[in-house]
Amino acid sequence: MKVAFIGLGVMGYPMAGHLQKAGHDVCVYNRNPAKAEKWQAEFSGHTAKTPALAAKECEIVFCCVGNDDDVRQVVLGEQGILAGMSKGSILVDHTTASANIARELAEIAAKQEQHFLDAPVSGGQAGAENGLLTVMVGGSEDVFAKVQPVMDAYARFSQLMGDVGSGQIAKMVNQICFVNTVQGLAEGLNFAQKAGLDTDKLLDTIGKGAAGSWQMDNRGKTMCAREFDFGFAVDWVRKDLAIAFEEAEKLGADLTVTKQLDGFYQEIQQNGGNRWDTSSLISRFKDPKFTNS
Repeated sequence: MKVAFIGLGVMGYPMAGHLQKAGHDVCVYNRNPAKAEKWQAEFSGHTAKTPALAAKECEIVFCCVGNDDDVRQVVLGEQGILAGMSKGSILVDHTTASANIARELAEIAAKQEQHFLDAPVSGGQAGAENGLLTVMVGGSEDVFAKVQPVMDAYARFSQLMGDVGSGQIAKMVNQICFVNTVQGLAEGLNFAQKAGLDTDKLLDTIGKGAAGSWQMDNRGKTMCAREFDFGFAVDWVRKDLAIAFEEAEKLGADLTVTKQLDGFYQEIQQNGGNRWDTSSLISRFKDPKFTNS
């Protein structure tokens, strides 16, 4: 299939690569053209100078950028994705953005007889590199059915959650749940270290019980070692949580504890940890053994 991928960040770069390796004819666009050229050299796809040119004659266009403003920048306008897409083609936005921007773009696309899916992902940089992402999708069943087999190149699981915007709402729930899990893990591991337990043995033991989680399996030991260089930065999780808080205000949903955790991440930013990954919540517990604690 002829497809395009717009945005070659830590997620988009490997995702586009998986599409090319799966046999699709991939054209990429990145605002920093050097990144697109590097991708082309590695995967032997094509590059384009504008999103519109990348989208030309493509059946599906994938997008993964930073936030609502970035999405508007690459999707709308004379050189945007929708300007280059043909009638009947599909735009799949993997950006973690607001439900509002998803509905806005779906409406514009529909007027041009194009299709739109909001499809944020979970699994982080490692999931993107290993082709093991989880995709939460909002849109119509028939459009999702066309896109799902293509997304299988980089997704271990994808699920249609409902109408346009539902994918973004599901991603907000994902972010709410995981930051609360990380905080519980941080408190528990700090408690264990204060008590003098062997945390490697502890994690291997309680990970097999009710306390077990992806965060424990993948971040527990590195949290104990105060290592925070695993991709999904504090700056980005605070961006995601801000989107969730705005939606919660509309819904009347209580996110009291999550707002407290957002404040903890703000403390980490203020102490220079902007680019630390989200497991850095444990850094708030001071330990003289670690210079970055």
